[in-house]
Amino acid sequence: MTDQHKQDAQSEQQGPPEDEYVAARRAKLDRLRTAGVDPFPAHFHRTHTTGEAREQYDALVEAATEITVAGRITGRRGQGKVEFLDLWDTSGRLQLFMRLNTVGEERFELFKSTIDLGDIIGATGTLFTTKAGEQSLEVRNWTMLAKALRPLPEKWHGLTDPELRFRRRHLDLISNPDARELLRKRSLIVREVRRFLDDRGFVELETPVLQGLHGGASAKPFRTHHNALDRDLALRISLELYLKRLMIGGFDKIYEIGRNFRNEGIDRSHNPEFTMLETYEAYADYEDVMRMTEELVSTVALRVLGSMTISVQGTPVDLTPPWPRKPLREVIKQATGIDYVAHSTLEALDDAVRAKGLRLQPQKTRAKLIDQLLDEAAAEVIQPVFFTDYPVELSPLAKLKPGSTDTVERFEAFAVGVEIGNAFSELNDPDDQLSRFLDQVRQAQAGDDEAHSLDLDFVEAMQQGMPPAGGLGIGIDRLVMFLLGVSNMREIIAFPMMRESAEERGLGHKHEHPQGGSEGRAEDEDAQS
Repeated sequence: MTDQHKQDAQSEQQGPPEDEYVAARRAKLDRLRTAGVDPFPAHFHRTHTTGEAREQYDALVEAATEITVAGRITGRRGQGKVEFLDLWDTSGRLQLFMRLNTVGEERFELFKSTIDLGDIIGATGTLFTTKAGEQSLEVRNWTMLAKALRPLPEKWHGLTDPELRFRRRHLDLISNPDARELLRKRSLIVREVRRFLDDRGFVELETPVLQGLHGGASAKPFRTHHNALDRDLALRISLELYLKRLMIGGFDKIYEIGRNFRNEGIDRSHNPEFTMLETYEAYADYEDVMRMTEELVSTVALRVLGSMTISVQGTPVDLTPPWPRKPLREVIKQATGIDYVAHSTLEALDDAVRAKGLRLQPQKTRAKLIDQLLDEAAAEVIQPVFFTDYPVELSPLAKLKPGSTDTVERFEAFAVGVEIGNAFSELNDPDDQLSRFLDQVRQAQAGDDEAHSLDLDFVEAMQQGMPPAGGLGIGIDRLVMFLLGVSNMREIIAFPMMRESAEERGLGHKHEHPQGGSEGRAEDEDAQS
C-alpha cells in the first residue's frame, strides 16, 4: 500500500477532525437518542415555507390555521420559560416563539438542553404578531430533523475570509444570504435564456463531453484515459463541432448549455470548468445573430432584474437594442494607434506595439498578438457594443466576408470590458475548412499550443453539405457576472476550482473553529475579492 493510500485509509477510519465544540454537540446528540428522539429522521411533512407563511399571514391568522414549517435555526434568544428563535429556509426567515406552558415542560427542557444554532428543526403552531410587531409562529410542537455537529460561522454575520468562503462553500451559503441570492438569480438567468431560445423554435440537445479529438476553440484540454476502450480522451473545450454535426444531420435551430473544460489559469474571469451556451441557426448570418444576441441579453435582464438598464460596479449600463456595430480594425486603431492590417507579420506587428510603448506579453503568432490588442480595446468599453469583422487567423471556423481574403464575418459583444458573446457566419465550405485546419497545424508547429486540432471527421461531415448558418457562443458564467454586477467569477459558481489545500497535499490539517477566525490564507490575488 502506498503512503497516500495509507493516509486515505487512516482518514476514512478517523473521519474529519473534531474539537471541543463538536464534542459538546455530540453529547447533546446522545441526550436526544437517550430520550428516544431520532435526530436524523427520514421524512418530515411541512405545510408551508416561511415565505408562504408570511405571504398568507392574514388568511392563516383569521382562520387560526395550524401550520408546520421547517428550517435551520440561525438565532436564539432565551428568557427563562420562553425562547425566541430565527428559523431560515430557502424562502427566508420566520421568528418562532416557544414557551414552556405551550409545548410542555418535558419537550421544552429537552429543547433547551439539546438545541444549538445550526440545527434543522420542524415546528408546528399558529401565527400571531408579537408586541414588537413581528410576525411569528407560536410553537405547539417541535421535531429535530438534523442535529448540526459543527457550529455556524462567526455570529451568523457570514464568512469574510475568501479562502474559507470558497473552500467551505456550504458555510458561505448558510451564513451569507447574498451568496445564496446570487446563485438563485444565476438559476433564473439560465432559465430565461432557455425560455428565450425555446420560444424561437430552437431545440436543445447534448453533445459528448469526452472526445477523442478536442476542437472548436483555441485552448488546452484536460486529458484522461478510458480503461475499457484503452483509449486516450479529452474533456471538451467547446460545444461547436458536434452541434454543427447535428445541424448537418437536419436540425435547423439548435442549442446546448453545457460544461466546457480548459486547462488554463484561474483569475477573476476564468475558471477551468465553465458553462457555455452555443446556438446555431441555419440560413442565418452574423447580422441575424447580432440582433438575436442584443434581444436575448436585454430580454433576460428585463425578465430577471426588471429593467434593461443594469448597474455594473456602480456604472449604469443600458442594454436596450440596438447596440452599436464597430469594425475591429477601427476599434483597435482608435484604442492603440495600431493598424494591424498594415503589419502583415508577427515581427512587424510586434515592432509597432513596442513603438507605441504598449506593455503586452510576447506572443508566438500574429493572431495571438492581435488578440491582445483586442483586449486593450475592450478594456475601454462601457456601454454594450459589437466589434465586427475579424482577421481570418483569429477565426478558423468563420466565413470570409464576400470579396475578402483576410477578414471574416465575426463579432464579439462587449460591455464594461466584459465579453458577452462571440459569433460567426459559420464556414460551410469543407475545402476551405480543411485549409484553415492546416493553417492551424502550422501555427501549432510554430509554437501555439492552443491552436485548433485537425479534425478530418468533421471535414468529412461537412462534405455531406452544411447549410449556411449563424452561430453564437455566450459564456453563462460571464453573462451572469455581467448582469448581476459581480467582479469575481467565483461568486456566481457554486463550487469554483481552488488551489490544493495543505491537508489535501498531505501536509497536515489546520482545523479552527469557524467562530474563532479564518482557516489558512488567501493563496492568490483572485481569492482576495
